[in-house]
Amino acid sequence: MKKTTILKYLAICAAVGLVAWLGKRQEKPIVLEFGMFAQSNWEVEDANAYVVIDQAIRKFEKSHPGVKIYYESGIRKADYSEWLSRKVLSGKTPDMFMILPDDLYRYASLDVIENLNQKMEGDGKFKKEYFFKTALQMGQYRQGQYALPYETVPTLMFVNKTLLEQEGIQVPSADWTWEDLEAISEKVTKDTNGDGVIDQFGTYNYTWKEAAYSNGAELFDADGEKAYFSGDRVGEAVKFVQRLEEQNGGSTVTQDDFDSGRVAFMPLSFSDYRTYKTYPYKIKKYTSFQWDCTRMPAGPTGGNTSEVDTLMMAMSKRSKHQDLAWEFIKLLTADSEIQREVMRMSQGASVLKYVTGSSFAGSVIRQEMDVDERVIDYELLRDVLETGKVKPRFPKYSEAMALAENRIREIYKNEKNVDSALKIFQRDITKFLKE
Repeated sequence: MKKTTILKYLAICAAVGLVAWLGKRQEKPIVLEFGMFAQSNWEVEDANAYVVIDQAIRKFEKSHPGVKIYYESGIRKADYSEWLSRKVLSGKTPDMFMILPDDLYRYASLDVIENLNQKMEGDGKFKKEYFFKTALQMGQYRQGQYALPYETVPTLMFVNKTLLEQEGIQVPSADWTWEDLEAISEKVTKDTNGDGVIDQFGTYNYTWKEAAYSNGAELFDADGEKAYFSGDRVGEAVKFVQRLEEQNGGSTVTQDDFDSGRVAFMPLSFSDYRTYKTYPYKIKKYTSFQWDCTRMPAGPTGGNTSEVDTLMMAMSKRSKHQDLAWEFIKLLTADSEIQREVMRMSQGASVLKYVTGSSFAGSVIRQEMDVDERVIDYELLRDVLETGKVKPRFPKYSEAMALAENRIREIYKNEKNVDSALKIFQRDITKFLKE
């Protein structure tokens, strides 16, 4: 009897222990890692780098009991690509993470990140049509959508309203053209103090690339196998900027000229617009004149088009919790509440058309600005994003563009025939792309 009793007691203890162990296992949360950097993606001041992400994590964890999301804080943007590369090489790729344009092509081609096509198509709540098409394009590789957009920033044209008013010129409309820019630039470019040196200018930092985009030009194909520098549209853009520079009579336009209010136009990112239109950063720049933004001038074969840049979110191919990772990426990018916070707390714009193209966006931008400041029209902002240009993301893009910049700078400096020089460069850049 004693032996039987002892065995029963041991069996009961074992059963109780097993139940307790299983209970503890069930209580252990599922943990997902999110990769991010702690600065603005747009090279401007940002005191709210974690605010929206933290809010999204709280919302996600509340709707997913037993799931926790963590991230490593303090990673600078300059160090982020290297940090992510080390994580990938060590087999510890975060379940979901921010991904920069230069990294997307590489990780997609190496099968590190998940093609989201099936997730998107199989999710009845996901509406692809709600996104700006330019924002989606930034996350595409071949026929796949490898990342979803989180925050987007177009390039606009900065207008020195004070200078134009002094010269009796109205701020150009949103559908202005190269002809308008050239005529205004010619009128404002002059020697204002009589010392024989031109000290007031039409443009600063407006390059052949901005002109090419607004003339409908393609510089490369998506995969970086072909270049199109010998085409008429690129040639027209290079010649147009050459004419603008010739108006300066040999004077070099500097950032100081612009900051001092002596330049009429300069390309400016929307993030810069938001940063330097508000306090406390407003007091640091552009205080000697009133300014505003509009679209880029349209070339003869193009439109009022400018470059659009976008911060993306990707998912690891090897995540053990892909369904949860997808839900979190979807929350960050497609949830109206979170995207409204992106619009409110960041320097960029929401990637959702119905958020950025709403009166809510206008009210957000208007906050913290002086009452007499003219706020950029949210419908104009929506149109700039919808019709914008996305730069290619092939591995050699940065090197190829550096070669193009150097060659076109040489054309300007040595006053070479533009058409002939671009045909020679076309051969050179094609050879480079095939190497």
